[in-house]
Amino acid sequence: MRRQSSAADGQRRATVTDVARLAGVSTATVSRVLNRNYPVATATRERVEEAMRELGYVVNAHARALAGVSGRTVGIIVSEVIDPFYAYIARGVEREAALGDRLCLVCCTQGDPQRELAFIELMHERRADAVIVVGGSFADRSYTTELARRARELDAGGSKLVLCGRPPLDEPAPTASVEYDNEGGAFAITDHLLAQGHERILYLGGPPALSTTRERLAGHRRALELRGIARDPELEQLGSFSRAFGRRRMAELLKEGPEFTAVFAANDIVAAGAAQALEEAGVRVPQDMSLVGYDDIPVAQELRPRLTTVHIPLEEMGRQAVRLAVSGGDEDDWREQTTGAVRLGTHIVVRDSVAAPSKHARRV
Repeated sequence: MRRQSSAADGQRRATVTDVARLAGVSTATVSRVLNRNYPVATATRERVEEAMRELGYVVNAHARALAGVSGRTVGIIVSEVIDPFYAYIARGVEREAALGDRLCLVCCTQGDPQRELAFIELMHERRADAVIVVGGSFADRSYTTELARRARELDAGGSKLVLCGRPPLDEPAPTASVEYDNEGGAFAITDHLLAQGHERILYLGGPPALSTTRERLAGHRRALELRGIARDPELEQLGSFSRAFGRRRMAELLKEGPEFTAVFAANDIVAAGAAQALEEAGVRVPQDMSLVGYDDIPVAQELRPRLTTVHIPLEEMGRQAVRLAVSGGDEDDWREQTTGAVRLGTHIVVRDSVAAPSKHARRV
């Protein structure tokens, strides 16, 4: 067995992944050897222990302490902790986990899929009961394959990967999922605008590679098609889910973009940015321009006029994610299952930001 770099060489500390790679086994097998809670073949155990010696692997004491809480830990991985979409789901996870006396650990990826995979690995090393990944998924085959592999490793170690707010994986993997009617909500809010007489509707925001964006855009397009409205690619302006993007792109479109009488912001944060740009340009909502959002986070009621939007049961999604993965009692019945899925509904919340198109409205 060829010796690799270790902490003794003045380099980074070896990890479970390093040990698994050198021994030619999965990280789940390394965890079994470390924890001695599953039978492992003698030859395999010796190979793992030799790899640990070669790498100078030292078990992290803090991770051991967490693992000693009878595995009563739930990991939640979000893109951004200060975004209310993720924050409310995280609150639901924490409250439900607390009912079973479980510790909730939150990791933030900043939208990086590789960080997401690394955090799943970290939660696996800490023997979390469940790892809940929140938010849309990326359209990347290698990423999906890696996610499925980690789901299988978690399952082999007695844990569960829960996909929250994203569709199930395209390939077989022992995961659970909590979805919401994302496309249906986008269809309903677009149809609401169409029913008010708007035919030129700007769709604003959302990373194009994210499943959340793809589903919302699909619902928007379907509503247009059923009403006989031809799709105009210039009215689909994708980007980030940020307030800064909403403000900047809205200001640009008001000056040099296509004609439109209503804006469907991809989420309420984008809508807040768009509302600011409209106000700065002297465009009144809803007299001159109708505006809607998605998510129904607090900013929707704080805007003036109050924002018509799509409500997602965010906190309930977090609670359901924990319920799918772990039970509240001493016995974890879920360990006998390999899959599970919950789909929650969405609905429009009608407030003050939509009106019929003004005959005198014009693009600035």
